[in-house]
Amino acid sequence: MAIIIDGKRVSSEIKEKLKDEVERLNKEGKQVGLSVILVGDDSASKVYVSRKNKTCKSLGINSYEYVLPEDTKEQDLLELIDKLNEDDKVDGILVQLPLPKHIDEKKVLSRVYPSKDVDCFHPENVGKIVRGDGKILPCTPAGIITLLKEYNISIQGKECVVIGRSNIVGKPVSLLLLNENGTVTICHSKTKDLMDLTRKADILIVAVGKPNIITGDYIKKGAVVIDVGVNRLDNGKLCGDVNYEDVSKKASFITPVPGGVGPMTIAMLMKNVISLAKRRRLQ
Repeated sequence: MAIIIDGKRVSSEIKEKLKDEVERLNKEGKQVGLSVILVGDDSASKVYVSRKNKTCKSLGINSYEYVLPEDTKEQDLLELIDKLNEDDKVDGILVQLPLPKHIDEKKVLSRVYPSKDVDCFHPENVGKIVRGDGKILPCTPAGIITLLKEYNISIQGKECVVIGRSNIVGKPVSLLLLNENGTVTICHSKTKDLMDLTRKADILIVAVGKPNIITGDYIKKGAVVIDVGVNRLDNGKLCGDVNYEDVSKKASFITPVPGGVGPMTIAMLMKNVISLAKRRRLQ
């Protein structure tokens, strides 16, 4: 059976260190602030925003929440971002995705100052990752790399296969793996002979949003399997993109859902906010 990669434990340890760092900053009179913007009434987004606000409070980070109606005009959202860009109390700005269809996501994400881009979605920050010198990293991909390192799983020279090519997980995690000297293959809905590729993977990262799509037949014995998917079944239970019971019999390491990658995403978000705050105060 595979060793369980406990993201909940690792994230808790990271947050304890971050809490100490925030306390030190507060004693120096340097408050840390995160602004979160939620547009619309998406239930999943509401849950994520609530968790982020709760974590901010537990660490001593000031959390400023802006909940806007579904029919908010794009220009009004852009003007709010402009205001937060210039607000000295705000170190990081997070625009919760997805946005309503009438709003241009790329325009909105590009409006956030790179120096306050806590999600690392701004083109300038993405470009730095491509060059291999990004200081602020996208939260979920950074959480994945941190978990691999925490469990002493070497990336260098390994065959790394990523299923999914989203701008949030698939593409950026592929770049981070490449920056760690992994040999990276990106698979997606148009990939032919998917199973042939995944069976070669030393490290398999799955981020497609389809419950239990990856079974034991897709992996080789001893592979490391990172499941990014979070899906709710008809019975109300959460599951990943990986069939955990089946795959865990062949894998050497595996992340559970819940309790794997998910907790790391918020921990990395908090780390980014604090890093941005420290960098701004040095300018």
